[in-house]
Amino acid sequence: MITIKTITDSYRTRGFFVILFLLLAPCTLPCMAQEDDNIVLPEGMQAQEIDSLLSEWQARSYLLFDESCETTGENPEFDAETYTHRLSRLPNVIDMPYNNVVQKYIDLYSGRLRGSVAVLLGLGNFYNPIFEEALESYQIPLELRYLPVIESALNPTAVSRAGAVGLWQFMIGTGKQYGLEVTSLIDERRDPIKASYAAARYLHDLYGIFGDWTLVIAGYNCGPNNIIKAIKRAGGAKDYWTIYPYLPAETRGYVPAFIAANYIMNYYCDHNICPVNTRLPMGTDTIQVSRNVRMERITELCNISGEELRALNPQYRTTLIPGDVHPCTLRMPTAAINAFIEAGDSIYVPLSETQRSFEVPDTGKGGKRGKRGGSYVTVRGGDTLGAIARRNHTTVSKLQRLNGIRGSNIQAGQRIRVN
Repeated sequence: MITIKTITDSYRTRGFFVILFLLLAPCTLPCMAQEDDNIVLPEGMQAQEIDSLLSEWQARSYLLFDESCETTGENPEFDAETYTHRLSRLPNVIDMPYNNVVQKYIDLYSGRLRGSVAVLLGLGNFYNPIFEEALESYQIPLELRYLPVIESALNPTAVSRAGAVGLWQFMIGTGKQYGLEVTSLIDERRDPIKASYAAARYLHDLYGIFGDWTLVIAGYNCGPNNIIKAIKRAGGAKDYWTIYPYLPAETRGYVPAFIAANYIMNYYCDHNICPVNTRLPMGTDTIQVSRNVRMERITELCNISGEELRALNPQYRTTLIPGDVHPCTLRMPTAAINAFIEAGDSIYVPLSETQRSFEVPDTGKGGKRGKRGGSYVTVRGGDTLGAIARRNHTTVSKLQRLNGIRGSNIQAGQRIRVN
């Protein structure tokens, strides 16, 4: 049986799990700075990111190495006219020029990273429909679905050195600006659907600033302020290749890397790259959870593994889904959703368990775990918040505040903090 480890080992023997820095040959385009010698490989496509991706549950479960693929493995060379013609034939709105910088990235993707490209082609079957739906909703060119290829190598849990997270690599500030919740319990930058719609909105706003999709791509990488500064330094020119020398080093390679990604994801067959096959997962659905629930309890009652549950809900940073804070989306296979509904109240977290989620961690200095102070009572059959408040000389509003209760929803057996 072929496993992901087999694929990984096979790739390593071909020598492409390496961090690469390419030496750029003297530039033939007069608009580019001659002293710019190095092209930096996009962080998402570096070796450790691809290695991390292959350890993800979804990759291990649904990517299948195709031994029957008939290819020599040889990477043929083509002349500049062929590359220019192929790029011009792509059904794209965004201009995809060919030059020697783009060629360097095409050589990289079709050469040392060809195995990574094979994996990304397989993963595209999962994510491209999500990307395309989000982009289409904001009238964004669909070729921008390849941005996450160079941003995160299609890994929803990817974290950059700078702290950007998810498929679309949002920083916390930008993510929150576009409606993505980031707390100690939830990080919606990891949610493929919500992050894709946030990215589409961001791209739409960038186009409103620059009116040029190539500048939008550059701005997505380094931020709009850096693009505005580069335009000023270039005398007001609003052309990417003209402002190229004034951009951050990573951004100088970002647009060429994007063009090359569009090329290789469409012309991989011409370079004898065999896509990793994809076994599509069973249908999934979502349910809104309005009370706290633990993943451990879901796996116990709904016939779903913890690994699969976490993979389908990467936005949750712990095993607690904090529905008491606000309604939370839970994605599972349809059969697991039905089991969740049938479990009724028994699946939810009692208040005492919820509070244990917020215990103070061991400091490693001989201290013990500590809990929040306060007195608790157990709800009896027929109890109301008003009755509990009267017995304990407090108010309903204080009980609601202490326990995070909205309305008057309590149940027998639940522990309530009263002071």
